[in-house]
Amino acid sequence: MLSLRVLHLVGSTYNDFYCGLSYRYAEGCLENTVNVSSIKRFQIAYITPDSYWRFVSSLKQEVIDAAKPMCLVDAMQYIKKEGFDLVIPHMYCIPGVTYYRALFDLLRIPYIGNTSDVMALTAHKGRTKAVVAAAGVKVPAGELIRRGDVPTVQPPVVVKPVSADNSLGISLIRNMKDYSVALENAFQHADEVLVEKFIEPGREVRCSIIVKDGQLVALPLEEYLLDINDRPIRDFAVKFPELDDNGKFIGYPEDDVGKHWITNINDPITQGVQEMAKICHRALGCRHYSLFEFRIDPNGEPWFLEAGLFCSFGDGGGLSLMSKAAGISLEDLIQTMIKEAMNTV
Repeated sequence: MLSLRVLHLVGSTYNDFYCGLSYRYAEGCLENTVNVSSIKRFQIAYITPDSYWRFVSSLKQEVIDAAKPMCLVDAMQYIKKEGFDLVIPHMYCIPGVTYYRALFDLLRIPYIGNTSDVMALTAHKGRTKAVVAAAGVKVPAGELIRRGDVPTVQPPVVVKPVSADNSLGISLIRNMKDYSVALENAFQHADEVLVEKFIEPGREVRCSIIVKDGQLVALPLEEYLLDINDRPIRDFAVKFPELDDNGKFIGYPEDDVGKHWITNINDPITQGVQEMAKICHRALGCRHYSLFEFRIDPNGEPWFLEAGLFCSFGDGGGLSLMSKAAGISLEDLIQTMIKEAMNTV
């Protein structure tokens, strides 16, 4: 049995929102994994928007406040001295999923999840879409727009920043006159905007893949409530609650209140979506686990929407819920991920 010294990587240098998001999900992971047998000892690296690192034993505010802030160079020296065996990343901003993961590649410390280059690829929705389309997965028709460009795709369309997650800056428009406001909203979050033909619901599902002993395992689907009039797309408001003055999340998002569920494994859409998810996983070069969202049109055809290669490893996270539906406990899931990560050093 492995007995590891684990570092949880938490926070964000990008802004308070992503720092709070990371904090919230890391809390859940720490609460639900305290008894995982292979984690002998753990420590938390908490990184704040001022770029300082604090190494702490818990995420209690008084513990964070008492910790010595370190610059990047000092933090790297500390990590090498402590001899961590494994990193569990909880950063969700683009620097966090790319640069900060790459640091641990340089330090030759394994981490759970996809590599920095795969995360950089999938952080750009247009490039992700091009890769999976080339592999034979159906994607909505669309185009990339930069400032000054005139969109040519006729509404209804979904307008979204090409490199923002969590539905930040996303809009559904049904008339040409609404393009300018939607584009301006999206350009607040990225320099490029993806305009895609709106796939009428239908249904919207998420499929997770885990790797176990080198083999891809497709999990039961998670489905989201949609309504053609009141809820035709999942926007930021339904995914995340508000932040308080300290950048911490207040309450729970709407999606946590009876608006998502596990699809019956015998549902006719399941097998086709699972096969598409496996194609996406391979085409993008994923490892350990992956999550993909699909829109199911009224004819039952699945269309790729985006990749979301994140997992909090708390018992309420999407990957955890889908694993549980497959009969895989949270501890077994984490043990599987640890084994895969330790085999990819």
